[in-house]
Amino acid sequence: MGFIRNETTTSDMFKHVYTNVSKDELERKINTLLTSWGYKSKGIENESTIFEKGNRTARILLGAFVKYSKISVRVTVIGQNELICEVRSLSSGISGGLIGINQVKTEIRNLFTAFQSF
Repeated sequence: MGFIRNETTTSDMFKHVYTNVSKDELERKINTLLTSWGYKSKGIENESTIFEKGNRTARILLGAFVKYSKISVRVTVIGQNELICEVRSLSSGISGGLIGINQVKTEIRNLFTAFQSF
């Protein structure tokens, strides 16, 4: 079945609940989606996979003209046959000014919608 509901949403994170999908399968779907969006996996920190898109240094130098996003994704088993996926922005966008902050918020909203398709 996949996505069943959203549990929590803020401007910089969301949690979706999934059912009838294995943790490995959901993680593969997430990796495929984020790779197609230009993200690269940067490793695992505190049980969360870190994904990054863009160039941080160029973002600092050129501001909002360069897109940059860094997110953490954690998939946790809750209850029987349910998983919760937490996606959290690790970049504030402040180096891009107000435009950069809005870019980060827009990226999280777009991910929120995309993660509902699993």
